[in-house]
Order: sequence, then structure tokens, then C-alpha cells
Amino acid sequence: MNKLIIAAIAACLSTGALAAGDVAAGKGKAAMCSGCHGANGKAMVPSYPNLAGQNAAYIVGALKAYKTQERKGYQAAIMYGMAAALSDQDMANIGAYYSSLK
Repeated sequence: MNKLIIAAIAACLSTGALAAGDVAAGKGKAAMCSGCHGANGKAMVPSYPNLAGQNAAYIVGALKAYKTQERKGYQAAIMYGMAAALSDQDMANIGAYYSSLK
């Protein structure tokens, strides 16, 4: 849990990566997320989180924690596979995209 908090704080502090997030590129990369989180970032299944309007730093921190398998719990194993192939830039782009949605 402490590692997750530290990862989230680090993501918040690394504004350079977030500033470089590209909404259009994030939209393309987020297509793989739409099966669970909805085409517009609003999940159809109540137990899946909505990502539309979510803080970009939070999304980046969560994706990094899934990639390193530090984040545990419900559906984490699925997210490990989803995040494994993402680069830091991909994560910043996805964060920028979902934070741009309302």
C-alpha cells in the first residue's frame, strides 16, 4: 500500500510527463480500455470504475502500479496484462485523454 501511495505522489509531482500527454494519442490507445471502462470512459458495469474526468496523475500512477504489479485487488490480474505493454508516454496520453472527458 505504501508503494502505491508513493507511486501516486511521484506521478503527481512528475508534471513533465503529464504535460506531455497527448489527448488524441490517448484516445487511440484507450480503445483497449473501452471494453470495461466504456467508449466514453463511463463503464457499463457498475463494479468497473468510470475513467471520464479522472485526474490524469491518478490514472498514470494506477497504470504504473499495475505494470509493476504493485497494485492488488479486484481485477488487478486483468489490469496487469493491459498495462504491461504501455510505455510511460502511453500512460501519460491515456491519462490526458480520460481527464479531458466530462
